[in-house]
Amino acid sequence: MEITEFVETLRLDGGLLADAADVAGPDAPVPACPEWRMRDLVLHIGRVHRWAAGFVTEPRDRPHPLPEGPKPADDELVAWLREGHHHLVLALHAAPRDLKTWTIVPAPSPLAFWARRQAHETSVHRADAQQAAGVPLTPLPARFAADGVDELLTAFHAHERSRLRPETPRTVRFRATDTPDADWTMHLTPDAPPRTERTPAPEAPGAAGADTTVEGPAEQLYLTLWNRLSWDGLAVTGDPSLPALWQERGGL
Repeated sequence: MEITEFVETLRLDGGLLADAADVAGPDAPVPACPEWRMRDLVLHIGRVHRWAAGFVTEPRDRPHPLPEGPKPADDELVAWLREGHHHLVLALHAAPRDLKTWTIVPAPSPLAFWARRQAHETSVHRADAQQAAGVPLTPLPARFAADGVDELLTAFHAHERSRLRPETPRTVRFRATDTPDADWTMHLTPDAPPRTERTPAPEAPGAAGADTTVEGPAEQLYLTLWNRLSWDGLAVTGDPSLPALWQERGGL
């Protein structure tokens, strides 16, 4: 996907997130994050947007903590959220393509990283806000959702902090049924982070079967792997233990 596509998704989902927060009110519980009320969700994503914008507008060569700052009053939360989101969108639009700044994981470029990461961060939390507000989830483009699965599997769960480590080695195939080439094989071991690769075509060398195969529409796969939807919407064949392992240890 192009940087401009990520920024446009960020723009749209940030607005929808704020709309849902306005409908739900600050005390609404967030189903996917039981310890949170809506105010906690808004404070989190508002701080993340401001934090990310700082790496874009004031390039840095090392990580910085999320900004704390004064907490907005409940009746100011949504406006504060919209302000930080707008600033981030403008910062990404205006940033040079050769931006040099710190990133969490390797990426084609720092600008590509921040556009992609903030689009997915915002989309997942937009789903949280809509679930809290009791309104239907706005559909995500399948291609964007498949990209989010790719980011989660190949970037975040490749990191040392991933807790997806079974007692015995396992291979898991994930496939988005509505998106071309959205097919991954994850290799799980007890003593190292997962290793994920694009699944070869069935006739290609190395296209061996997996212990577990998980299939479904890209959006369902995306939100399920982020623990926002039930595994009931996916087809799981082979070793049935993966959903429990993922729900217990797949959080980041």
